Amino acid sequence: MLDHLITHDDNLRMVPTDRNELAAAVGHLQEELRALPEGSDTARARVLTRWIGIAQLCLGHHDEARTSLRQSLELAVTIGNSRAVVATGLNLGDAHRYAGDVRGADALYRSALITARYHHPELMDFALQHTGKHLMECGDPAGARAHLQEALRLRIAKGDAELVKSTQAALERVELLISQADASATGHAVPGQWSRQWTAWLQSRITTRTPSRWAQDFPTVRYAVAGLTAHQRVHPCHLRDQSFPSALLTAMAEEAEKAVAADGYLHNGKWNAATLDAVSLFVGQVDLADVVSRSSGLAVEPPHTAVYIAYEEGQRLDFHLDEFGFGEANLILCLKHERPAELPRASTTVFLTADSYLECDLAAGDCIVFDGALTPHGRTPLSAGESVTLVCFGFRAREQDSRTVTHLPPVPSGRAALGRPESAPAPRCATLCGHAGN
Repeated sequence: MLDHLITHDDNLRMVPTDRNELAAAVGHLQEELRALPEGSDTARARVLTRWIGIAQLCLGHHDEARTSLRQSLELAVTIGNSRAVVATGLNLGDAHRYAGDVRGADALYRSALITARYHHPELMDFALQHTGKHLMECGDPAGARAHLQEALRLRIAKGDAELVKSTQAALERVELLISQADASATGHAVPGQWSRQWTAWLQSRITTRTPSRWAQDFPTVRYAVAGLTAHQRVHPCHLRDQSFPSALLTAMAEEAEKAVAADGYLHNGKWNAATLDAVSLFVGQVDLADVVSRSSGLAVEPPHTAVYIAYEEGQRLDFHLDEFGFGEANLILCLKHERPAELPRASTTVFLTADSYLECDLAAGDCIVFDGALTPHGRTPLSAGESVTLVCFGFRAREQDSRTVTHLPPVPSGRAALGRPESAPAPRCATLCGHAGN
């Protein structure tokens, strides 16, 4: 209604494109609202009060904005429009945030997140975006980044370029704040830059494309990788005996296939898609946090994010590090792995450790727990007739100390210091195996 009169400033807050024009537009909306016979058109009154509140917020009239938006929220509740409850709740949260009421804003954002998650998942990206900005202003850049990364994933899946651009701008702002706060203290690149630089270095020296070359290429990276391994919060562990309910696995596999077909997007050479109801049901019935904690020794909270991943013939994923916002622990669960019976070599999930490659051939129901931010990992190419469907969950450590990694090993700058001494043993390849908790 007034979108064309609103933009964002350098701090990502809403401001008028033309203050006088926006003020005049507010006057027209107020006249229309006053002209409505009392109780005659509650739905229209809700829309008008919402936009009046948003405009007043942009104009800096915080008290008036909160009054109008609270009225709109009450009208949304009265008529049972839960979608409007989420949207207006986020606007009212902004009004409290802009006015400096951190506690009031936090309560409104959290409420909107919960309602969106369980009743309107199509609004989750908006709830995550607004909450991320709130956390950024509250001095929690790590939390802000996690929320905004999830919002970006959902918005890429939606395919809305403007929404993607908005979230990318917020993420860039968060990374800048982290850089300003951390660069002088650590002397290293900030985590997001650090992860991307390490990934670029790894991919310039070694690849999952040709496993036959691993023994030849591994000496160029093994000593650098050893520095990463020393910081891992979770070591890779392949779990085969979890006995997850087969009906839930089947439901997720079917949902993943539909999600990839309808809204999948290519990311790093594979298909990604947003998770939906089947994953929510699975997480509600299976204590994944307990699975991760028992297998790794790291106490974690329930998963805060998840994504479907699908590979088809010829696709692969080169060695890389995840960004820290995905969590201190990852769990990859295989939903389906189809392959011809005569296939000589199946595609595997593969990890780089200090002294070897660890390959994991996942079957449906198998899962791997690992630290994606500090363990180089990837997938070897799929052969003809092969396909793989996975769901990946991100977990945060319960203890704050485990969430913070200091003295990150610097990205190597050259090859000379990384070559394998003549006395060093040749690298070995191993199949990742073992069972958790016994």
